[in-house]
Amino acid sequence: MAAINRIIFMGTPEFAVPSLKVLLEKGENVVCVVTQPDRPKGRGRKILPPPVKELALQAAIPILQPQRIKGDDFLAELRSYEPDIIALTAYGKILPKNIINLPLLGTINVHGSLLPKYRGAAPIQWALISGETETGITIMQMDEGIDTGDILLQEKIPVEPQDTAGTLAYKLAELGGLALGKAIDLLRQGRLQPIKQDEQQASSAPLLKKEDGLVDWTQTAAQISCLIRGLDPWPTTYTTLSDKRLRLFSPEVVAGNSCPGTVSEPGTVCRVDRQGLLVNTGNGCLLIKEIQAEGSRRMSVDAFISGKPIQPGTVLGQ
Repeated sequence: MAAINRIIFMGTPEFAVPSLKVLLEKGENVVCVVTQPDRPKGRGRKILPPPVKELALQAAIPILQPQRIKGDDFLAELRSYEPDIIALTAYGKILPKNIINLPLLGTINVHGSLLPKYRGAAPIQWALISGETETGITIMQMDEGIDTGDILLQEKIPVEPQDTAGTLAYKLAELGGLALGKAIDLLRQGRLQPIKQDEQQASSAPLLKKEDGLVDWTQTAAQISCLIRGLDPWPTTYTTLSDKRLRLFSPEVVAGNSCPGTVSEPGTVCRVDRQGLLVNTGNGCLLIKEIQAEGSRRMSVDAFISGKPIQPGTVLGQ
């Protein structure tokens, strides 16, 4: 049986909020919340607090927002809270060994994939890009590696055909909170046995860059669809139309090996109507239902073509 009376929670973005919320709803003694500093956001670049900080303020929990987490001063500050365990969800910085091992029970992490698959900063996006039909949450005992620690608990969910990184992140955030609460209870009862990760099954999920969103129309319709969904809402996929960048959303793979007619060049628009743009790919057709032109908002293809028609035969990406 493990005594878990004092918890330090570390997390920053919206994804981490359900984890903290579950701990508070369970009546756990969260003695301190560590989150990243307030930063400018949006077009107005207004300084705003992280979502986790907002919840911590509502709950009147002490908050630490260090610029640097390495060093004796911050370590001493954490030690003053006498944590039994640190729970971390998407904090956003790599923890040094002395923080990971500070509590008697160490640090546990809520990770958005079924480890050892998709270690790294963008597991949700890469699971979609890779065409996974199942993903989930791993509660992991942290070590010094990047998501290499022992597995304590896993919960699975299906990846739906229309899921995007945004919708899947919401589902996994909620699941992560429930899994964290369950893991804390099972640790208290001594019912969690750490399992070593299988290195042969490991894969990485590095941060995405804007240029990763450029569509290669010679890929299959299924591959492009996965990329579009995996990069929605950020950094988004794009192609070009008349030398202007065109962002793509809401894809649907259309049955059949090629577009109607004699169109063969990948990237060719072979039909334009209220349903969307039907585009030929390296294998199969892809229906794009929403687009966003430079300097404009995201909208349905139907709304877009009412002002700026796109002719069948147009080749995207040239």
